[in-house]
Amino acid sequence: MNMNCKGKLIDLSTPKVMGIVNLTPDSFYDGGKYKNIEEVISKVGKMLEEGATFIDMGAYSSRPGATDISIEEEENRLIPVIEEVMKHFPSALISVDTFRASVAKKAIQAGACMVNDISAGLLDTNMMEVVGELQVPYVMMHMRGTPQTMKSLTTYDDLLKEICFYFSERLALARTHKINDVIIDPGFGFAKTVAQNYTLLKELSFFKNLDVPILAGLSRKSMIYKTLGGTPSTSLNGTTALNMIALQNGASILRVHDVKPAIECVQLHTTLL
Repeated sequence: MNMNCKGKLIDLSTPKVMGIVNLTPDSFYDGGKYKNIEEVISKVGKMLEEGATFIDMGAYSSRPGATDISIEEEENRLIPVIEEVMKHFPSALISVDTFRASVAKKAIQAGACMVNDISAGLLDTNMMEVVGELQVPYVMMHMRGTPQTMKSLTTYDDLLKEICFYFSERLALARTHKINDVIIDPGFGFAKTVAQNYTLLKELSFFKNLDVPILAGLSRKSMIYKTLGGTPSTSLNGTTALNMIALQNGASILRVHDVKPAIECVQLHTTLL
């Protein structure tokens, strides 16, 4: 299963790691961590050195109940940083974490090569058209409502079937916009209870019948620290444990805050095959 990023074919038959760089003051784990561009450059360099294939940069916090910000503020936080990162690391494969088409377009023009949309085009109906025009890979996630409302939208008749139907519909729409490379993300923690998250992880291979790569974003999430009685900062070991289960159940990309442990997870998983 190959994916085209800036003319470079990425072979996803060996799972890849996507490092998270949040340019937000209020993300659940590393919000406000980077005080200046030098710190961001240093973090990106470290992630690339440790083996990250992708760097996922976002400037809109999507944690439950996060503050809504304007398009202008999101762009001001994000676009200059992408431009600066590309100057330092011209071959870096940057994914832009946004649900807004105009932000996605400016980010790709600034040097990013992939769009990671938590809403699969539902929060901005122009998104898929723009991604199709840009001809870049598109990560579509399952969620309901918005980051502000999703915690109250966790009732499902059949969790797996409803998520699968959602992706079938969104994938069909993506194809009409000539989006060639689509990755699905089941959206751990987005409009799902802790128990539902574990059902989703246990049955992740169910989504392989959609015949597209699967991204798992489990890193330091509440399904880990609520279960273990910890906090996001104490959840690295739990993250690694669940990442291995995700790999065993068919994940092609691990989206993580901590690249080196995830790379080791992939190496050990590959050794098992």
